[in-house]
Amino acid sequence: MTVERGDAVALTRALVAVDSRNPSLVAGGPGEQAVARVLSEVLRGWGLSVDVRDAAPGRPNVVARTGHTSGDADGPALMFNGHLDIVGTEGMTHAPFDTAVRHERIYGRGSADMKGGIAAMCAAAVRAGDAGLATPVILAAVADEEFESLGTRALLASGVRAAAAIVTEPTRLAIAPAHRGFAFLTVTVHGRAAHGSRWDIGVDAIRHAGLLLAELDALQEGPLARRLHPLLGPGSLHASLIEGGTGMSTYPDRCTVKLERRTLPDERGADALREVEDACARIRARRPTFAADVVLDLAMGASDVPADAPIVRALRSALEQSGEQPRIEPMYAWTDCALLNDGGIPAICFGPGDLALAHANEEWVSTDEIERATAVLSRLALDWGRTAGAS
Repeated sequence: MTVERGDAVALTRALVAVDSRNPSLVAGGPGEQAVARVLSEVLRGWGLSVDVRDAAPGRPNVVARTGHTSGDADGPALMFNGHLDIVGTEGMTHAPFDTAVRHERIYGRGSADMKGGIAAMCAAAVRAGDAGLATPVILAAVADEEFESLGTRALLASGVRAAAAIVTEPTRLAIAPAHRGFAFLTVTVHGRAAHGSRWDIGVDAIRHAGLLLAELDALQEGPLARRLHPLLGPGSLHASLIEGGTGMSTYPDRCTVKLERRTLPDERGADALREVEDACARIRARRPTFAADVVLDLAMGASDVPADAPIVRALRSALEQSGEQPRIEPMYAWTDCALLNDGGIPAICFGPGDLALAHANEEWVSTDEIERATAVLSRLALDWGRTAGAS
């Protein structure tokens, strides 16, 4: 597919046509190599300096620059960041890689999440360059955001830096300066196996797990519900998976509960671990036979950029200059913004598409939103040097 210079819609279609399912999520998924090849060839054809480098074996990042080409990214440079990997296609109600345009929508896995955003950011950088871009723009199309974010981790480890970043996740063109973090926990509740008739010696691990779920429900409805972030609202906790028991007439000696805790910017994985451990302790005080182990499996921090930060002000101005009404909304999903912020690069989300369509059986992105996002990002890139310098 031919992609004319700065054509964000055509680039979206070219990227969506390439299967880039994350192999860590989908058995046999091809990963990002093929789509990285397509993108890098397009960007080189558009005259950008392009570097393709593996974040992990066979899992490449594509990093391109416009404006200045090297050695000056620590000044007022602006980064546009997006991920090339996609989730699985099972259950989709349309062809996942067809990319036909119907009713001004591009359908396909990854169209909203987030190849439309990648196309918009790349086309915007080129259009801004053609209009006289004075400061560098770094384009980072990364691997593996859907699993472990190996791509953005490798990007930061390589020393790439910028004054600020836009992650072009789907926000329906809203400014999204904050999102929750998350913690995955495993609770193993221990019982004592016995014949079902031996109530006197059996300890029911599943019933004890029910006591824990009731305690965690009180935590969610009480302290967590009252602790509010001005944009994100409360943190949350839910039971994702539960497994236990060996037979109908056997007291179960084990029940495993998998929990997800969505955390606010001032909360950490250790806080979530302590909350569950405290809940277990309260149950044990009432029920001495209760015994459980709690393990923190994974924790990723939240992201929170102030509403008056230079990048938020600059994006708001770019929206207004482009005839758009600025809206500030929360980002509901976790994104690489958290890693960029931790790396000293203030990062917020803004892009075409609806997050509600991400990972869904039907996924599409509006061609109109792609074009509007491209116009806003181009305006932002042109204005960024002046805005950052004045901050």
